[in-house]
Amino acid sequence: MRKMSMLHRWLACVLLGFIALVSTACAPEVGSPAWCERMDATPKGDWSTNQAADYARNCLFQSE
Repeated sequence: MRKMSMLHRWLACVLLGFIALVSTACAPEVGSPAWCERMDATPKGDWSTNQAADYARNCLFQSE
């Protein structure tokens, strides 16, 4: 019985790690053109304060 509970814990940790890896791998890097396009498609009311600041810094005031 003890081995089974240890196996369940291990599988749960592997599954949670996989979910975390997959969910972060799909998001574009902040400030990239893909991120700016994604933010353009997101309603402004859904933005956090940090997202609004990042958008202004990286998408509006680009220093290229």
